[in-house]
Amino acid sequence: GLMSGCALTPEGTKNEQAKLAEAGKPYEPPLEQRSLSDLPASPTWQDVLHRAFLANGDLEASYFEWKAAVERIEMASAYPNSNVQVGYSYMFSSEKMKAFDRQTFAFGFDPAMNLSFPTKVQQKGKMALDEARAAGERFRTAKFDLQRRVLSQWADLRMLEAKQRVQAEQVSLSRLAIDAIRAKAQAWGVQRDLLRAEASLRTQENNLQNTQAELSAMRAMLNGMLARDPSAALDTSQDVPREITASDPQILASAVELNPEIATLARQAEGRSDALELARMQWIPDINPSFMFTGNVSQALGATVMLPTTIAEIRGGIREAEAMLRAGEAMLRQTRSDRAATLVATLVALRNSERQAALYETTLVPL
Repeated sequence: GLMSGCALTPEGTKNEQAKLAEAGKPYEPPLEQRSLSDLPASPTWQDVLHRAFLANGDLEASYFEWKAAVERIEMASAYPNSNVQVGYSYMFSSEKMKAFDRQTFAFGFDPAMNLSFPTKVQQKGKMALDEARAAGERFRTAKFDLQRRVLSQWADLRMLEAKQRVQAEQVSLSRLAIDAIRAKAQAWGVQRDLLRAEASLRTQENNLQNTQAELSAMRAMLNGMLARDPSAALDTSQDVPREITASDPQILASAVELNPEIATLARQAEGRSDALELARMQWIPDINPSFMFTGNVSQALGATVMLPTTIAEIRGGIREAEAMLRAGEAMLRQTRSDRAATLVATLVALRNSERQAALYETTLVPL
């Protein structure tokens, strides 16, 4: 009875629970009780990202999946892992016996669930902790993925608004030019230039309307990620682009080592290593103790030993766990290599874009 609320939780559980509590502060209150202030009239990318972190439902769902995984640690570590069974019987006899001596009380564990050896329960707790840590890394992955999508949409929105302004200026200039061409056509009777100019104007007006439609659609998508009205205004005019001051080696070192996707696979590999150890522990027999007494007549203390006789199943489980561990290690190794290669390619494109921007700003625009 005293042990019924115990759990053989592994080392590191409290640390994971503390991380969960810190990350869950924005999500624990019900949505109707949260104070989600709307964006300012001219938000910056920091304002947009802060709103997304607080309001996005996908990220909140990822947090609660992490929380569920953390709660499973105590479930897996609970000891004893079997329910206590209480038995009672009363003996009818013609012999003269006290009522208490006719009663038999038996205490033991549920025979349908063996009482596991404590080290097995501890190992199951380690596996649950590994899964909780992996879920925490998946939450971090979801957070960075949301950040990437929001900032990409924000940058595209800024680009489309700039494109719209340029196209609007082009339409205005074309209308001014048509007035001059129309006057010339009326004087000289040549309609070819006027027709060509009007066709160009209509094409520019069509391009402007296409950009406006694309801009409205993109604004609606971004508002959706921010849990706002799809038609709500988003003014990007006050925002300024960010500058990347870190060097390429610094970016590579940080991005590969701190990548949450790689960290998730690393945690999964740890979990598979602990699963292999648990599979080997199946050779340890389980013991179900029991106690019984019949009044003042007799008392008995016994135990049932569950021998690991399913040899083929145990060996198969060990080989399966070894294969899963090798697969996880291979996936981790390849993902690390892929992410490094992708990052190098992205840095090459980034530096080339910076070169082109510098060319326009320092050479072509002044000329």
